[in-house]
Amino acid sequence: MTRNVSPEIFAKLQERIDQIAGGAAKQRPRLPFGVEDIDSRIPGGGLAYGCTHEIAGGGSDAVSGAVSSLFAAGIAARTKGPVIWCLSRTDLFAPGLRQAGLDLNRVIFVECTTEEAILECAEEALRFGGLGAVIAETVRLPMVASRRLQLAAEQSGTMGLIVRRWRRQSEATDYGQPTASVTRWRVSSMPSEPLPVPGVGRPRWMIELMRSRAGEAFDVEVAACDAQGRLASLREERLDGPIAAPTRDGVLIPATVRRRIR
Repeated sequence: MTRNVSPEIFAKLQERIDQIAGGAAKQRPRLPFGVEDIDSRIPGGGLAYGCTHEIAGGGSDAVSGAVSSLFAAGIAARTKGPVIWCLSRTDLFAPGLRQAGLDLNRVIFVECTTEEAILECAEEALRFGGLGAVIAETVRLPMVASRRLQLAAEQSGTMGLIVRRWRRQSEATDYGQPTASVTRWRVSSMPSEPLPVPGVGRPRWMIELMRSRAGEAFDVEVAACDAQGRLASLREERLDGPIAAPTRDGVLIPATVRRRIR
């Protein structure tokens, strides 16, 4: 018979294992998502700095990489310092990254011609330190390369975000292979938030934590990143009511503003 074990117990056990194995046992700073449904289920209450985290899109986004890139951009937006983005496909949509909160003046894009070059550049950037985050888009992530990236992140304390983008849907089965990354995420698009008037509401995502060192897998539905890179739980969204509603003059006023002027 199985029973749920709290993340705190897993975290203490992992710390003990690290001490025995001679690994880095110190408590690393964390970057919380600001969504209780996520932070309360991740050991430490957020994404650990000095570690690598894998991200992939679900469904068709496994190839397009649109949602997974926005998820990574939202995380990077909430860090401090320059961001290195290593990639081989120059199809990122700059306005979308800005909408996810990432200031492109902070970003240095490193265009590589091969997968090997992407991993090498990402490792070098992680070892350099002094950065907010290092993002690497790659198809394959061999265990050896994954371990090298994790060690480089531990050395500098920089957060590494590995965005997995495949060229064919069938290649996405590779995402189940062993990894040295501390967490592994999958992000899928959902129908956007309904509005009281014709239009497109705030995007919504299904976020799955597929693997977590010293933690358990889970999934949660959230509102996508806002202009500060922050997610929102759908529960909070429902409590806040619709994003906007028309006045008698037909002008849309955000719900938060309506509450202030009542």
